[in-house]
Amino acid sequence: MTQSLRFLRYSIIDGIAEILMDNGPVNALSVPMLDELLACFETAATDDSVRAIILGSAVPGRFCAGLDLKAFANDDTDGVRALLERLYTRFTDLQYRLGKPSIAAVNGTARGGGMTLSISCDMVVADSGADLGYPEIDVGLLPAIHFAHLPRIVGRHRAFDLLFTGRTFGAPEAFELGLVSRLAAPGTVLAEAHSLAQVLAAKPPRVLKMAREAFMRECDSDYRRGVAAAVENFCNVAATPESKAAIAAFVERQEQRRQKR
Repeated sequence: MTQSLRFLRYSIIDGIAEILMDNGPVNALSVPMLDELLACFETAATDDSVRAIILGSAVPGRFCAGLDLKAFANDDTDGVRALLERLYTRFTDLQYRLGKPSIAAVNGTARGGGMTLSISCDMVVADSGADLGYPEIDVGLLPAIHFAHLPRIVGRHRAFDLLFTGRTFGAPEAFELGLVSRLAAPGTVLAEAHSLAQVLAAKPPRVLKMAREAFMRECDSDYRRGVAAAVENFCNVAATPESKAAIAAFVERQEQRRQKR
């Protein structure tokens, strides 16, 4: 079964729900796209035939470039908060109570909100040629949610390096840092994710569900409470004149690049 939505493709293959973002050219996250994404995860969570979930991309070489900055450029405070409420709060809560394992299949570029989607999953399989990064500060925003979890994963000083320099880094470095569970040969990331999902799907479902719930409770460490603070911190920075100017300049550069193509 395959269902093509406006921004996503939803399929069930041998008990594995495959959710592929399909919003070219870079899978930029908007409120309507996040609503579809949340609905697909809810559908998979409540479908007893689904034993594991894969989040990937149908756009070649692009996992997700992060938030669609139009809401920020248009000075739409409500739009900014609506984006974050979905990406930060609702997606985090949904993953917490999902009841079955989730795997991110990162096939290429992942930035900002794309990093949020991937690390919110239980495991991350990345194409060995994928590149990742946290460019928020460079465009006048705050990688707020990553302040809450990244130091716990990679350590305080390496987290500061990644978040404040905004540099891109490859999947092999992400693997060494603990941000990626497994590396896949170029072009095989979805196949690798399905292979891993089948291993998890073969476990006793009730035991796996209870084990995951216990694991999530142990790993939470007030993380979800930190999400609310992340939303406020992000919105406060986005409202500053410096942020608005940087976002406007970034959007203008992107528009100029599109016109040259």
